[in-house]
Amino acid sequence: MSAADASASGAAPSLRPRARKVRVLATLGPASADLAMIRKLYLAGADAFRINMSHGAHADKATVVAAIRSLEQEYGRPTTILFDLQGPKLRVGAFDGGIVVLKVGDPFVLDRDPTPGDTTRVSLPHREIFEAIAVGTRLLLDDGKLVLRVTACAPDRIDTVVEVGGALSNSKGLNVPDVVLPMAALTEKDRRDLAFALEQKADWIALSFVQRPEDVAEARSLIGGRASLLAKIEKPAAVDRLEEILELADAVMVARGDLGVEMPPEEVPRLQKHIVETARRLGRPVVVATQMLESMIRAPTPTRAEVSDVATAIYDGADAVMLSAESAAGDWPEESVAMMERIAISVEADPGYNARIHFTQTPADPTTADALAAAATDIATTIGAKAILCFTSSGSTARRVARERPSVPLLVLTPVPDTARRLGLLWGAHAVLTRDVDSFEAMIAKSKRMALRHGVAGAGDRIIVMAGVPFGTPGATNVLHVVRLTGDELANYKRV
Repeated sequence: MSAADASASGAAPSLRPRARKVRVLATLGPASADLAMIRKLYLAGADAFRINMSHGAHADKATVVAAIRSLEQEYGRPTTILFDLQGPKLRVGAFDGGIVVLKVGDPFVLDRDPTPGDTTRVSLPHREIFEAIAVGTRLLLDDGKLVLRVTACAPDRIDTVVEVGGALSNSKGLNVPDVVLPMAALTEKDRRDLAFALEQKADWIALSFVQRPEDVAEARSLIGGRASLLAKIEKPAAVDRLEEILELADAVMVARGDLGVEMPPEEVPRLQKHIVETARRLGRPVVVATQMLESMIRAPTPTRAEVSDVATAIYDGADAVMLSAESAAGDWPEESVAMMERIAISVEADPGYNARIHFTQTPADPTTADALAAAATDIATTIGAKAILCFTSSGSTARRVARERPSVPLLVLTPVPDTARRLGLLWGAHAVLTRDVDSFEAMIAKSKRMALRHGVAGAGDRIIVMAGVPFGTPGATNVLHVVRLTGDELANYKRV
């Protein structure tokens, strides 16, 4: 529907769905922490906002949350907030003089002695590593710039040889890619940050450095249904148990930064496709993140390779693509979001896009709700319906329909504010917070009005309506109905 048609039908510009299906998740930070910039990011195309708990004070985060929520009143649509927990950070200790240079072939010791280190040793204040390490294990320092190989190990000492040398300074990070460490994904800091995030009514909690399904189960228990849970896949151990993790998580993120440190970089594209495909098959939203438009931290335009990288994630059918430092600390935050928007619109306008995103098979589960979701997509294509509208209280109907990647807009009507907000990471979903219905007739009448009001259909168009009867029962989708609009359904109707 054109802007003119939408206007004629009573659809306000702020109410219309985005011009693309993939979602844009923008990280907020020093460059984008005030309401004016957050509003600019929203208008440029940000569908959801990430708050990184690795930096900053709780009071500052609360101010950012209030700014994001204020957009709901300003633009009449739900806002989505994801709190990203830091997770366990492994770091070496300090050096006498602050920095040393390690040479290839030299021995180097990691121990429990807090004395400042030198070119022969340094402290490692993580007993879990000493418990799990074995001869032959690789240790990666400073995001993989330096590589050590373990030659001997004891309860308080790890002997290594330098395989890739270079400068090493105080408190640099350490990765142990070949070992599942006996440590929880939630540190004490994470638990405090999680409690704060839940107090702020976070929509999503991102769990960092997941290694095993038990990590997800622990976080889910602490969250207690007060937010949706996203598992970040950053470690090889998580890839090995991906399906088990996805069974417990509500969504997943391809966190390519740490994943690319712990695994050879040439493996990351293959793993990205594997994670996206697995998440889509299991019906979980999937976010592709890290260094997507990295050069836009300092430049007003991205490289052509970065544009292709973003486009590849969209062609694969990812639910969302994420900006990190580009929108949080860069010189061009608004332009970065706008570039994501333009790339997505261009990709989705490709005549071959629909075929490409359906390369991944997403077989329906043997349930009535899944069968109807699959049927709705097929019917929309066959009869040329303009939109699919679903009534939901939990969001499960919307997730089922989105898994099918329909070619028409998906309007999700819900009376539950938390559900509306959490749908901000779901492919193609345009959430509308509205009063519930109590009869079939009311459902059909509201569907017609909402299709007109939000600009997804006009006079003479057909739409597909999905719901569960009895109304308000989560997971009870059992109705699929096709209706035709006359175009005058908003006339003389008092908005609710």
